[in-house]
Amino acid sequence: MPLRRPLLAAALLAAWVAPVAAEPGVEAMVGHRAAYQLTLDRVRENSDIARAEGAMLYEVVDACDGWATRQRFQLTITDRDGTEVETTSDYSTYETKDGRSIRFSLTQTSQGAVSQRISGEAEVTPEGGTVRYVDPEAKQVQLPPGTLLPMLHTIRTLAASRAGQRLLVVPLFDGTSADGAQDTTSVLQAWQSPQPNERFPALAPLGSARMRIAFFDRTPDKSGGGASAPDYEVGLRYYENGVADELKMEFGDFSVNGRMRELAVLPNPC
Repeated sequence: MPLRRPLLAAALLAAWVAPVAAEPGVEAMVGHRAAYQLTLDRVRENSDIARAEGAMLYEVVDACDGWATRQRFQLTITDRDGTEVETTSDYSTYETKDGRSIRFSLTQTSQGAVSQRISGEAEVTPEGGTVRYVDPEAKQVQLPPGTLLPMLHTIRTLAASRAGQRLLVVPLFDGTSADGAQDTTSVLQAWQSPQPNERFPALAPLGSARMRIAFFDRTPDKSGGGASAPDYEVGLRYYENGVADELKMEFGDFSVNGRMRELAVLPNPC
């Protein structure tokens, strides 16, 4: 589950592509549909926020040569005067299983009015790669060497935790920024063996890893995350099949908890 800032759109229909060589670890990922309840975790001192609540729906469909993902997010924030502001996002991608290309579309709204659109496609190469944006304007942006796409980033963080690694620092491009890739620093906890799970029995036989992922805006003189305050952070527990059941999203002035309420593992059509 390549959870990102919930800027995070009907899933893009995958055009026919030639078969690709999938990255190791892809076979463990499963198509699934998950629903999360969002509740306020904490607010920064002197913040005007009194309440935050919402929902997130996340879906991954195995399209054999790639993954079609869709994430719909809704959050209502209430200030201390009782004024409510509703923000939504509709985000979809199609990422090939070799981790080399992605198509992406994001629409954000605030109080029912569109506040941002981002769409286009990107290709990753050993030298970095290129993003070709359609929205918010037609332009090309170069990707730095080592850039990962979101599903592949999930796979790599799980593999790193299982191998005993505690830190993964890489550029990530997921299509939620109009400025290309962001630097990411993932702090990984020790791999956890399978545990009983009465709420979601399908997860009981699976190992998992808790991690915290920080996103940093790239600047010409900064080659890696960690040198400045992150733009956004998310903490989560990933199971080895790519399902995340617990989330904590940090937005600066406040943070939101996301708890998975429903999970449906989708059949493999391939």
